[in-house]
Amino acid sequence: MPICIECRYPVSRLYHVLHSGNAGSRKPPPINRSTKPTQSNATKKGDVPARTKPKPAPAVLGGDVRLTQCPRCKRFADKYVEHDYVVLFIDLVLVKPQVYRHLLFNRLGRDDDELDPSITRLGALLLLFDVYLTWSRIETLPFHLTASSPMPHLPILLQYAFYLLLCAATTAGQHLTIRWLARITGLGARIDNETGDSWRDKDETCARSTPNGISMALFVSSCMKLFPILMVVWKYDDAGGSVGRGVEWAVAVQNLEALRILLECGYVGAAGLVGAGWVVRRAVARLIMSSVGLGECL
Repeated sequence: MPICIECRYPVSRLYHVLHSGNAGSRKPPPINRSTKPTQSNATKKGDVPARTKPKPAPAVLGGDVRLTQCPRCKRFADKYVEHDYVVLFIDLVLVKPQVYRHLLFNRLGRDDDELDPSITRLGALLLLFDVYLTWSRIETLPFHLTASSPMPHLPILLQYAFYLLLCAATTAGQHLTIRWLARITGLGARIDNETGDSWRDKDETCARSTPNGISMALFVSSCMKLFPILMVVWKYDDAGGSVGRGVEWAVAVQNLEALRILLECGYVGAAGLVGAGWVVRRAVARLIMSSVGLGECL
């Protein structure tokens, strides 16, 4: 059930269609059932049988819609229904709670605890950006930090496979840690053992705080990792790693806000989850990089 992004009150729907300009709503012309097509006419090229069923048209191709008013706070239940992706991305960067509720509850949340295909694509894109950023950062380090490692002398495909494995392992460690801690500590909503659905006790709001819902929140709130794409266009000196550290802090703040909104656990509980995930992520990265002589590159 969708919720109001302002006060989290459940609503039946987010908008009403007042008028549809669907051309497919017109009735098809009547079919003459008095005569049957002859054999010669039925076999002619290009003829269509008289009893062919018309192809159904989409329900709504356009028209006027009216946003639902929340019965509790008397504001629009979800104003982002009529906003484009640019506005959503800007509000994600500004860490507005309303846009997180819109994405996690009303747009991307699913009752079957399955990840939306768009979240899967976003996760793959973030993983590839992690590979690029990690690889470029290590290549720009001083020579004495990578002299004892055989990685710079390996073929390009082997180097790419190593960094892909590194980023996949660190991301999996972070997600699994936060999901496990959220489950054993009971943060967020009560989980139904039979169906796996998560229902919030407060305001009777359906929360997507299942394990896949937590991973969805982490992926959505990690959109700041896409900003270093500017490194492909403009080259700049980042030997000190200030840009990378700034992106990590921005992503941590967004993760904290997304988990706080999803689990309703407050800033202290969300900060504990984010901190634990970051510690495990760094530990996994150090373990894998130390195995190839890159332990001092963190």
